[in-house]
Amino acid sequence: MPEVRPLSIPVILGTTRQGRMSAHAAQVVLDQLKTYPQVNTELIDIAALSLPTNDAGEAIKDRTFAESVDHADALIIVSPEYNHGYPGLLKHVLDSCLKEYIHKAVGIVGVSAGVFGGTRMIQDLLPVLRELGLVTIFWDVNFSNVQNAFDSAGKLRDPAFTRRIDKFIKELIWMAKTLRYGREQIALE
Repeated sequence: MPEVRPLSIPVILGTTRQGRMSAHAAQVVLDQLKTYPQVNTELIDIAALSLPTNDAGEAIKDRTFAESVDHADALIIVSPEYNHGYPGLLKHVLDSCLKEYIHKAVGIVGVSAGVFGGTRMIQDLLPVLRELGLVTIFWDVNFSNVQNAFDSAGKLRDPAFTRRIDKFIKELIWMAKTLRYGREQIALE
């Protein structure tokens, strides 16, 4: 049997705010993803990207971000819900690439201080991701009442999240493998 190269699945932390609780969620998802030997991963913190705000689209593309996305087989976006929506700077970053996303899987992790766990942000982000050419999976992870979900060291208080994250990751891996096969083996006619 031929050796299969690992899947590349970066985790994108989709907010730049100070004191962001979604950083804990991103780290937990990243750590869980690292337990899968067939996956290579990295954390992409949009706060670390240097994208100008006086222009948009591919004109402001961050080379490192674009290369990571181009190399990726799937993406995980961890984003808080701000006033029923996703952060504007996350959209600004996502819009800086186009062809890098085509026929790649994406899963969303929602974070909120309220009881809905970012559900409204997820529903608003889904059509954007589809328009970019990404294929969304049907499982999400929702961190409700995020201020209570982690201890002071950023560790999960409720181990039930681990099972939910695993279910989410397994679906994302399946979709990533399927789409990689399609990109590599099936010509787009």
